[in-house]
Amino acid sequence: MRNLTPLEPIDYLVIGHITRDLTPDGPRLGGTAAYAALTARALGLRVGIVTSWGSELPLGLLQGLPVINYPADQSTTFENKMTPDGRIQFVHSVASSLDFYHIPEPWRNTPIVHLGPVAQEVEPGLARYFPASLIGVTPQGWLRNWSRHGQVAPCEWPEANFLLGQAGAVVISTDDVGRDEGRIEEMVTASRVIAVTEAAEGARVYWNGDVRRFRRSPMREVDATGAGDIFAAAFFTRLHVTRDPWEAGRFATQLASYSVMRPGLEAIPTPEEIQETMVEVFE
Repeated sequence: MRNLTPLEPIDYLVIGHITRDLTPDGPRLGGTAAYAALTARALGLRVGIVTSWGSELPLGLLQGLPVINYPADQSTTFENKMTPDGRIQFVHSVASSLDFYHIPEPWRNTPIVHLGPVAQEVEPGLARYFPASLIGVTPQGWLRNWSRHGQVAPCEWPEANFLLGQAGAVVISTDDVGRDEGRIEEMVTASRVIAVTEAAEGARVYWNGDVRRFRRSPMREVDATGAGDIFAAAFFTRLHVTRDPWEAGRFATQLASYSVMRPGLEAIPTPEEIQETMVEVFE
């Protein structure tokens, strides 16, 4: 176990792998844990990460965040390859699984707990251990599997009803389920609050049998990686503060729209973008 800063109480706990993402410009840090943690910190929360990674890269922007790391020989490593038929994703290695005993005692009553698997690494049973927390779930890592050659594809999610029932809020993308609207409807039925992101089209939020759509402001897209994770952290944070999924949806959609203008972890919202989004949401 590696704790990079003194352990203190936190407001937002994210559980999942920090990843090594192979890009044409070289490897860089990624993963839901990284994007969500940095976004929550930008929104003024005290943040902690429980993860497993191989420390092949410097922490960079994550330096200074409290990170509980259970070292692995190799980090979970992804690579995206573009083909004439679209993007194909590969996973080259996967770090260690994460369970409740990995979470330090001072963090077990954190107000917001974000379960953010990217490669089946978060034990589903974790969801039952935080009765006083808002449990936010981004299940993309439970919704994918990979072949012996590492090619990623959507898969079944046996624990779906249990986890969706435990979660205070869920965020998925249409890509997570291969754009299968039938599957999305099943998840909607099992969820209290669920947001479905649709890339440049924005997002839709389902709550109390109703659905509302939130359109993204048009931005010059450089790199959309991490936009869904930024949306999720913003959505969970605003939902915890306001208890209003519609306001959380407006806020998260607008804030995430800025993220596509910058690559990698540079996409994290700036103070100016946060302030501008707050003004727009409350107009």
